[in-house]
Amino acid sequence: SAAPYQVGNCAFQVKASIGLVECSHGVRVQDALSNADGACREAKGVAHGHLVVYRKGAAAFEERAKELMLVETLGQNRLPPGLFLVMQPIMSLAAPTESLDFEVLLRWRAPDGSTLPASKVIVAAEESGNIAAIDRWVLATVLEWIETNRHALPNTRFVCVNLSGGSLNDEQFMEDIFALFARYRSIVRFLCLEITESVALHDLENTQRFIARVHEMGGKIALDDFGAGYTSFKYLKGLSADALKIDGEFVRTMCSHPADTAIVEAIVALARNLGMRSVAEWVEDADTLRALKEIGVDYVQGFVIARPQESAAILAASSASSFIKDPATQSFVDSLLDPAPVEEEYEVRMRAGLH
Repeated sequence: SAAPYQVGNCAFQVKASIGLVECSHGVRVQDALSNADGACREAKGVAHGHLVVYRKGAAAFEERAKELMLVETLGQNRLPPGLFLVMQPIMSLAAPTESLDFEVLLRWRAPDGSTLPASKVIVAAEESGNIAAIDRWVLATVLEWIETNRHALPNTRFVCVNLSGGSLNDEQFMEDIFALFARYRSIVRFLCLEITESVALHDLENTQRFIARVHEMGGKIALDDFGAGYTSFKYLKGLSADALKIDGEFVRTMCSHPADTAIVEAIVALARNLGMRSVAEWVEDADTLRALKEIGVDYVQGFVIARPQESAAILAASSASSFIKDPATQSFVDSLLDPAPVEEEYEVRMRAGLH
């Protein structure tokens, strides 16, 4: 695979990744192939030309068996019991104590009592072909919940809900959710639908039509994991999103990698110049929070503010900052509410020559 292949005026390299599994006596062919496929996908993720081997009793076998069980459960053309929603607060840096916005996250409680995160449920639902039914259930559940509790959410301006690529390309799903939006017309204004940039660009014209219809009904659109894909400025201009959610990989390491700080700063400036709000995900410490404020990020989301909460906790809170437990983060938020002491301290340090 090291030597290039010459085709006309072009040179190509063919790379290979290998997944190898050790099979026990009596193993089903489809299970062996599925495990080998999992090993191959892991090999591709590590490096081209890599070999990944699963020996007998490897944890990967058990993990893949759970994945297949979940795929089979979600592929029975009905919603499995155990689906539920949690909500992670999103804090406004301009008004941390006066806003209570949040993202709705999917969870599944398995028969053995364990709770699976959204990522595993969504991957399995996409493999089973049942993702549209789950997205439909999430939207219907969220809209009904907001309508029932909006009197208890005076500080909520938007509620983020993720949509998968499979759903956006499902015509029946599109008809169903816009009928749902019509039924909850007065509630749609709270919705901020998140789509990844790669999904948005898969069928740009279809995405533009979808965004236009959502805007007509009063809803909002956010491009999720922005910076993880290959969106050009030309495409971004044509998508008319309301917010950019910055890919958490950049945010999490920005204090230790200046290049990540530069990327986040560029995305924030881009969002501002296009009239969009910026949301930083995976904010995990006070230093990152402080850096994001200096850059000019509008909203922050991450464990340093709050972990995903049950709906009852959201209804009992007055703002996203109500969930903060870290003393350094709380001190920083307090400084946002009363910046004068910080400015006075800076002036004193300057006069003393402590630059």
